Amino acid sequence: MSLGTCFKHPEDKIAIIGAGPAGLVAARWILARGLHPVIFEASPRIGGQWNSTSSSSAVWPRMRTNTSRIMTAFSDLPHAAGTGTYVEQSAMLDYLERYAFTMGLLPHLRLKTRVERLERTGDDWLVQSNTEGRSQSDTFARVIVATGRQNQPEVPEIPGLEGFSGSLGVAHTAQYDGAERYRGRSVLVAGCSISALEIAADLALGGAANVVTTNRRQRYILPKMIAGVPTDHVMFNRAAVLLDGVLPPDVIAEAVTAKVLSVAGSPDQFGAPKPAGNAFVAGISQSQNYLPCVAEGRISVMPWIESIDGRSVRFRDGASHMFDAILFGTGFRLSLPWLSENIGRQIGLDGHGADLHDFTFHPELPGLAFLGMFDLVGPTFPVLELQARWVAQCFGGVTPLPSHSEMQAGVERSRATNAGRGSFPMHVAACLFARNAGVEPDAVIWPEIERALLFGPLTPASFRLQGLDALATAPAAVARAAAAFGAITSERFSAEEDGVRTLLKRNTASTTAA
Repeated sequence: MSLGTCFKHPEDKIAIIGAGPAGLVAARWILARGLHPVIFEASPRIGGQWNSTSSSSAVWPRMRTNTSRIMTAFSDLPHAAGTGTYVEQSAMLDYLERYAFTMGLLPHLRLKTRVERLERTGDDWLVQSNTEGRSQSDTFARVIVATGRQNQPEVPEIPGLEGFSGSLGVAHTAQYDGAERYRGRSVLVAGCSISALEIAADLALGGAANVVTTNRRQRYILPKMIAGVPTDHVMFNRAAVLLDGVLPPDVIAEAVTAKVLSVAGSPDQFGAPKPAGNAFVAGISQSQNYLPCVAEGRISVMPWIESIDGRSVRFRDGASHMFDAILFGTGFRLSLPWLSENIGRQIGLDGHGADLHDFTFHPELPGLAFLGMFDLVGPTFPVLELQARWVAQCFGGVTPLPSHSEMQAGVERSRATNAGRGSFPMHVAACLFARNAGVEPDAVIWPEIERALLFGPLTPASFRLQGLDALATAPAAVARAAAAFGAITSERFSAEEDGVRTLLKRNTASTTAA
């Protein structure tokens, strides 16, 4: 590639690669710290995955979020009035475009500009890009990689897969564009991810003649709504994170499993296989309609695939069935092909993650930060915003960067625990980045919303109560979000909540005394 022109940017210019949710919220907070973002985006339109016309998008036009509108927004901008509890793709894209306009990000965008190389050059970072055939090189003191994880669909190796002869072929759920083309056909959906389950249900309710699912390990499956309240309002809260530091892991696992069973039941009650007794071992997925479709006989569940011969798929129990199509909802590989080989080696980059300090920094790569490089379970928007605030504070000189030794310890911890490749619960991630940014609220000093802070949803507004960029409107926003859907309408604790609150206070007192 001809390098074309080369431009060295001043230190207050920060390169951001990607204009999806992570890149946009990073740019918003970089601007807040008095710095100037330069946002590289390969598509002609922002939105990342929510821009369904992008070649890298895994979103189909009728798809809705699997997290509620309150938890799928940033702290400065709610969704438009009248938006449904779960937001359709077009409304999500509208929201992100409105966010970019409101936050003043449009002048900082370089659309139709594909990054082809990022490497270290002296004390700077060289970004080589291509805009509609025109190559350019830019150097920056600091770069934020915000391209996300869902960029290369992963399909497992199965004997005979290449020779599958069903008329509709083999595809990944990332390529799914609706049930219409599968009407009247027999479809196998492989995987137990949210997208696999949602698509299986969409097919079953959308006219497919026969829908079969197969997976290696049966997960517990939560509905989107629990007694009229979005699941992410119920399952992810501050008290759960605080209890992690008080109770033994086996007690936490037992409590989480019991909670899941109490609100969703076990898949075997609906006719699916029985998962492992520990929800952390089995894993947790989500779908509103999948298990009811299994119970109604609209979806059949089989063990994992043994082999394929023409249209015939043989399963591990010895049974065989004929299919017109196979859809794999088996996840994505983390792919950053434009990252220099040296950087990839330093961060231990493979198809499933990287080893970084708190998923963000590396001690040998000063001035480089990664956003959203984790496999999050739960709402992503609040977590991305908190991570972006922390990075912007560090780059803006407001918050000290972790020391070299702290970063090294963080990288080693990531390697030892395989943290960069495992699932990362949303509430744990949010509180980690909030503490790093100095914006985690102390529920005790907010008695009028203490219950909402401990047992309500981890809303973006709850991280604008204290610290830098606190908002006077945040307490009311926290109360409104907790009261939404009739969940927490008063500050009167239930007996169970009061027991948890007492335990947490006792632990805080003993820790302070020590």
